[in-house]
Amino acid sequence: MTIEPLFFKPVFKERIWGGTALADFGYTIPSQRTGECWAFAAHQNGQSVVQNGMYKGLTLSELWEHHRHLFGQLEGDRFPLLTKILDADQDLSVQVHPNDEFAKIHENGELGKTECWYIIDCEKDAEIIYGHNAKTKEELIAMIKRGKWEELLRRVKVKPGDFFYVPSGTVHAIGKGILALETQQNSDTTYRLYDYDRKDEEGKLRELHLEKSIEVIEVPSIPERQTVHHEQIEDLLTTTLIECAYFSVGKWKLSGSASLMQQKPFLLISVIEGEGHMISGEYVYPFIKGDHMLLPHGFGEFKLEGYAECIVSHL
Repeated sequence: MTIEPLFFKPVFKERIWGGTALADFGYTIPSQRTGECWAFAAHQNGQSVVQNGMYKGLTLSELWEHHRHLFGQLEGDRFPLLTKILDADQDLSVQVHPNDEFAKIHENGELGKTECWYIIDCEKDAEIIYGHNAKTKEELIAMIKRGKWEELLRRVKVKPGDFFYVPSGTVHAIGKGILALETQQNSDTTYRLYDYDRKDEEGKLRELHLEKSIEVIEVPSIPERQTVHHEQIEDLLTTTLIECAYFSVGKWKLSGSASLMQQKPFLLISVIEGEGHMISGEYVYPFIKGDHMLLPHGFGEFKLEGYAECIVSHL
C-alpha cells in the first residue's frame, strides 16, 4: 500500500475583525469578513477534510478515530493540534486561555490552549498585545476594574517572519493589519478580557469573561524566550521555532531540492509562499501556496523540489 501525503480542505470562519487577505492563498472565502482558515482542524466547531487518495472525504477526526495507524498509534481522545491562518483586518479582542486542568473542570472537558504565532505578513508599525505590566494579582484586578488598559497591556511591534510563543495564562491579542499562522492545542476555549467597547452587528457589546480571565492570567507576565535553531539540508533551510510540551513548530525555506525523512508520528506542512513538488518513490505530488499536507507515520524518505516557504509542526 502506498503511503501518500494527505492534502486537507480548510474550514473558514467569519469574524467581526476579519478581512479578505485569505483570498491571496487561492481560497474561495465566504465573505469580506473572513478571519480564520482552520487548516488542520479536528474540533466540534470545525473539521478539515481530506482532498485526495483513499481517505478522500474523511474528516481529520475520522482519521484519528478510525485510522490511528496514520499517527503512529498515538494515544488520546482527540487529535492534539489545530493549525489556523488568521487575517486581522481589525484588532482582535484581548484574550487569555486556560491551561488543561482549568479547562477540564470549567469547560466540559475541553483542552487548555497554548498557542504560537508566525507573522506571515503585516502592515508597517503593526502591533500585538503580548503580556501585561501588573506585578501582582491585586494590581492586575485594580487596573482592570479602573479600565487602565493602556497602562496594563504590553504592546510589541511586529514584522514579517517574527514568531511568538503564547502559553496558557498569557494576555494577548493580534493587532490590525497582521496575517499570522497559528499553531495551538486542539481547543476553542477563549476568555475575552477586553474588546475596546466594540459592538457586534446587532449593536451589542460582546461578552467578556472577566472572572475566568483574572483567575487564569499568570502574574507577573514574563515574556517567553524562544531558542531558534537553524540547519541547512541541501537547498532547504530548516528553522526550529519552538519545542514545548504541546507541539514543535518550525519553518522550511526551500530554494532548490532536498532529501528528507519523515520519522515523526505525523508531520503537518502548511505552504505559506511559493510552490514545488514532493517526490515519494515513483509518485510526484505538486503543492502551491495555500496547501496543507499531513505526512502520516511511516511516510519515510521523500524529496522536495521548488521554491517555497512552509510552516511545519508535530508533537
